[in-house]
Amino acid sequence: MKIGILQAGQAPEELRAHIGDYPALFARLLAGQSFDFATWHVEGMDFPASVREADGWLITGSRHGVYEDHAFIAPLEQFIRDAFDTGLPVVGICFGHQIMAQALGGKVEKFAGGWAVGAQDYEIEGERLVLNAWHQDQVITPPAGAATIGRNAFCAHAALAYGRQGLSLQAHPEFEDSFIQGLIDTRGRGVVPDALLQAASASQGGARDSSAIGQRIAAHFKQFATAPAGSESQ
Repeated sequence: MKIGILQAGQAPEELRAHIGDYPALFARLLAGQSFDFATWHVEGMDFPASVREADGWLITGSRHGVYEDHAFIAPLEQFIRDAFDTGLPVVGICFGHQIMAQALGGKVEKFAGGWAVGAQDYEIEGERLVLNAWHQDQVITPPAGAATIGRNAFCAHAALAYGRQGLSLQAHPEFEDSFIQGLIDTRGRGVVPDALLQAASASQGGARDSSAIGQRIAAHFKQFATAPAGSESQ
């Protein structure tokens, strides 16, 4: 099954060299699932010619806000709508979670309550899971037809399900602690309150449930694996 990664941002240059950029992090998260990956750097206006170029789509994080005026935002929103109209599975993470919601009629804002950084407790589909996060923006109002399946006290709509077809999460299951520390060192200081950065560093080394979410994402895509991209059965 071919998964198309829509890369909406880039990791800091200092991290790309020794940890990898966002597509590499997702390839590691979903390793062993018999997926083939292809990447389009949509932030740089590199878009697939058609939603049929992959069997499913995964939208990465980004340092941009979905409500900001960037050239790639509108075509990415249209691509998401086209993928849904075509019956293809879509997964969004952080920025991807937010732009899926915005594209389909929801509302995203810079959250007045501030930032979530590092390990966070969530209830997702009835389970308590610990995942790394890095965000201030949030989905404030989900689109019609989207069900909230994950939340915590800080983030009311931390995971959304769009029927059988769409799945999105505010957290970053692809971010290991070393990546969070790299973000603290390269992007966090002077932007995120020091107390939050210190708490995120102090929480490193604990158990994370990233593999469980990786399995959940893989299962979401594999529901559609029996029909190739372009099949009318989708």
